[in-house]
Amino acid sequence: MSVEAIIEPSDYVAPDTFNQFLADLKARARQTKSPIISPRMFCLALGMDVQTLASRAHVHRVTVNRAQGAEKLQTYLRDAVRVMGAAADINGNFQDAAFWFRNEPISAFNFRTPEQLVREGRAEDLLNYVQSLHAGAAG
Repeated sequence: MSVEAIIEPSDYVAPDTFNQFLADLKARARQTKSPIISPRMFCLALGMDVQTLASRAHVHRVTVNRAQGAEKLQTYLRDAVRVMGAAADINGNFQDAAFWFRNEPISAFNFRTPEQLVREGRAEDLLNYVQSLHAGAAG
């Protein structure tokens, strides 16, 4: 299904590639004429409910539905997308990057998952970590 045809994010099925995920988010932003990341599409892509996203972003659940452009929420979404993009750069697969983001503990960060680290505001530390892994694999 083309993202241009998506009327409601509830129709969304996450793609295999990160680039397509970004394209889907951009298409949704164009469709709604609002340059923000759709929290509902993000939730659907990561198998997350609205309450969980609200908790991770440190906002009230009503914010996710009624104030989607709230800075705190959008900062969390941007950081999460950046981290998953860096992870997808290593293997190219969005589904693997999303699974890693939500579930895989990292020993260098006291076995916290990337999702927990982004929640704690440590996206930059995590990006540096992922970049060091990528550099090690590349050279």
